[in-house]
Amino acid sequence: MALPKNPKVDLKLKYRKVFEISIIISLLLLILAFKYFPHFQSESMGVQAVQELLDVEDVEITKQETAPPPPPKPPIPIEAPADDDLEDIEIEDTEIDMEAEIAPPPPPPEEEEEVAIEFFVAVEEMPEPIGGIEGIQKKIVYPEIAKRAGVQGRVYIKAFVDEAGNVKKAEVIKGIGAGCDEAAVAAVLKTRFKPGKQRGKPVRVQVSIPILFKLN
Repeated sequence: MALPKNPKVDLKLKYRKVFEISIIISLLLLILAFKYFPHFQSESMGVQAVQELLDVEDVEITKQETAPPPPPKPPIPIEAPADDDLEDIEIEDTEIDMEAEIAPPPPPPEEEEEVAIEFFVAVEEMPEPIGGIEGIQKKIVYPEIAKRAGVQGRVYIKAFVDEAGNVKKAEVIKGIGAGCDEAAVAAVLKTRFKPGKQRGKPVRVQVSIPILFKLN
């Protein structure tokens, strides 16, 4: 069973009075403070900073100069005609006679059509040089350049022989240079052949001829 509190020691009964008295005392202290200390002086605190001195140099403004253009090329001197030459020149009349009859232009020249001639590659009787290969070798003129350079070797020539045994054309199949190829072609063109035959009739045949270039 709870015992009743003594009203003399119960703090809750005096809480309101104590709170009101404390508020009144606070207000009185504020009033006295504003009455006797109306102004408050604030002390200014200055901060001294170290002043740095900077040396400012005057910078000269430079101007970029463009390179001058190259000098013009000197004019090429042109020889002027002499006065005597000018006197010899006759200027013809340039007026056009509208009533004159103009001849039609000549017809273009007719182009000759080259007839392709066929040469057999292999026949029953192949062409043979008259005098043999030795006869062609005798017609060879050894080039001086080839002699000095010591060029030797074998040149193969393709000869186109017609029905009469004449060489119509000669081509280099394999050469050695230094003028030997041209000398071999010239010797073959000067050579007469025994014509090739097919079924007993002379025909056109192409034949390969080896020509030897050798220094003694």
